[in-house]
This record gives sequence, C-alpha cells and structure tokens, in this order.
Amino acid sequence: MRNHGFTIWFTGLPSAGKSTLARLLQETFEEAGLSVAILDGDEVRQRLTKGLGFTKEDREENIRRIAYVSKLLTQVGAIAIVAAISPYQRSRDRARAEIGNFIEVYVECPLQTCMNRDVKGLYAKAQKGEIKNFTGISDPYEPPLHPDISVRSDREVPLENIKTIIEHLVTHNLVSTSLVSHILREDSESMSRNIHERTTTNQWAI
Repeated sequence: MRNHGFTIWFTGLPSAGKSTLARLLQETFEEAGLSVAILDGDEVRQRLTKGLGFTKEDREENIRRIAYVSKLLTQVGAIAIVAAISPYQRSRDRARAEIGNFIEVYVECPLQTCMNRDVKGLYAKAQKGEIKNFTGISDPYEPPLHPDISVRSDREVPLENIKTIIEHLVTHNLVSTSLVSHILREDSESMSRNIHERTTTNQWAI
C-alpha cells in the first residue's frame, strides 16, 4: 500500500503528554522507514512564530502558521506530527480545512494531573499571576468536539496510547500494517518493559 501524506495533530492541556506521544510516534514511523517531521509547539515558538505572544489573536496566528507548514509537508507525501496546545476549536477546524488529510488526537488528562507533572513549574507561576494567559488557568482550553482519536494519558502508559493511534491509522489505510506490525503485536507486559527503555522515569514530563 502506498503511504500518502497526512498530519497528526496532538491537542491538549499543557503537560498532558502531547510532546511525549509525538516523539514516540515519530520514532515509530522512522523505524518503519517513513518520511516524518515533527512540529512541537514550544520549538515552533522559538523559530517559526518567534515574537508572537499568548493573546487569542497571537495563538490563532501561531496555529495558522503551523497548519501551513503541515499542509506543505502533507502535500509532498510526508507525515507531519504536530504537538501544540491549540486551545481553540475554531483554529483547529481551520487547520483541518486547510490541511485536508488531518487526524486530530485529543490527549485527555485532568488538570490536576497535568499540574502534578509540570516539572517546569509553569502552572504554579500561572496560579500566582506570574504568567499571564496560561491555558487551563487564566486562559480557556476548548476540548475537541469530535476528535478522530482520543487517548487518556492519565490512565495508560505512552506506548498504549501509541498503539491506539496506530490502530486507527491502519484501519483508515493511512499506514500499512506490515510497517507497524511490531507495535500492534506488543502486549501490556512488553509495553511496560519497553517504556522504561524508551522514556524517562517521568513518562509524561512533557
């Protein structure tokens, strides 16, 4: 089966686990010999969208630029993996409309769990008013109404979430079963073993 380009868009609260899953998925695709690029929200803000703030208008512009790059990657047959909070439904809908072959993955995680994982202490600073417009504290997060995939990072280890995503991609003929069969064959025991080899002690630190 020929692999066409598509974009996988991870959305969720800060510290929900978007970047962790994006990097594991990138590794899975690279091991399968697929062309893949990752657009991580924090890294994008240091380069592509440097200078933008965190007002609603700036957040929407940030997502607009990420969506444009993702569209270009998708058009040339690559896999674009986006890990961005992207808190507004309208911005995500626009990204879907522009990119076309778009898979929205909602990384669902309770706010308190995200706060407990926050090794940078950003939530604490936001609660003290030291950081303005912080999603989940002083700025809203609008959960996807109809995500293509929904995973619970508070209930499953990262590789279990990856397996859920891969199964969706295979079912919708976006990737060949033969390319990712090693992931689909993994059981809970082997996932638990591999998770210590492929992630840090705090699996959801990012």
